[in-house]
Amino acid sequence: MESAFGAALVLMLVATSAAQNDCFCATNNLASCSSESGSCICTARGSNQRLDCSTLTPKCLLMKAEIKTKRGRSFPRPEHGFVDNDGLYNPECDAMGFFKARQCNQTDTCWCVNSAGVRRTDKGDLNMRCNELVRTSWIYIEMKHKERKTSLSESEVANSFRQLIENRYMLHPKFITAVEYKEPLIHIDLKQNISDKSYRDVDIADVAYYFEKDIQGKPIFPPDNMFGLYVNDEPLDIEEILVYYVDDKPPEFSMQRLTAGIIAVVVVVVLAIVIGITVLVVTRRRKTGKYEKVEIKEMGEMRKGQHA
Repeated sequence: MESAFGAALVLMLVATSAAQNDCFCATNNLASCSSESGSCICTARGSNQRLDCSTLTPKCLLMKAEIKTKRGRSFPRPEHGFVDNDGLYNPECDAMGFFKARQCNQTDTCWCVNSAGVRRTDKGDLNMRCNELVRTSWIYIEMKHKERKTSLSESEVANSFRQLIENRYMLHPKFITAVEYKEPLIHIDLKQNISDKSYRDVDIADVAYYFEKDIQGKPIFPPDNMFGLYVNDEPLDIEEILVYYVDDKPPEFSMQRLTAGIIAVVVVVVLAIVIGITVLVVTRRRKTGKYEKVEIKEMGEMRKGQHA
């Protein structure tokens, strides 16, 4: 009797385990999923917002889940320790999973972001106001692939990337406005005005985030949905990727945002102007001094002539 009960218990555990393994989010391996009344329910880590796993998860919820996951695996941090979290921070998301226009951190520092969650103003204090969430309507992606033995044509590269973005990230082809290739550089334009985007269309900011994570070897999709970048059935290895965000309104950075390179150029130009002015003044003084000496010499000779 006991052996029969034990066998039944084992079967129940196996069935439960199998049911749990069948419950997962097809588009987000950071999701928490559980079976409820025969349905698989998935929520976002860090926010517990319910997810629609038939489409991409909003970037705001992904960043929040990544922060939660990182904290769970890290050592305790010093009380007053700080890092530059411009790339990844713990965002405030609204009920739809979108970024709130104003973001703040634990040090009472705040800033304004665009719809992609990227900072578009200087940082301020808790009194900072962000009147609207400015939309990112154009995402410019630039990549560089590793050195290859065989050459690729622009059409081959363009077709491969278009198919990848359409199939893996579910983006409508009308939003992929350009794919250019000049070995070893690849350029992709994603453009999406709010008037052209339907409710079921994935957002280009979410697409760019999933894509960048795939390229960096940190996929958001589950392990059974492996990432592979192929052109003519040959793997294409990317070694650099840069993502630029273009908003409907220009960013509002002050001069503090100038890069070191731009500052260096400004300094060189200013120094060149100062040196040029200094040389001009010194040259004029020398010429003036020569003229004065000539005039004095001529006047002396004229006086000698008068006395004679």
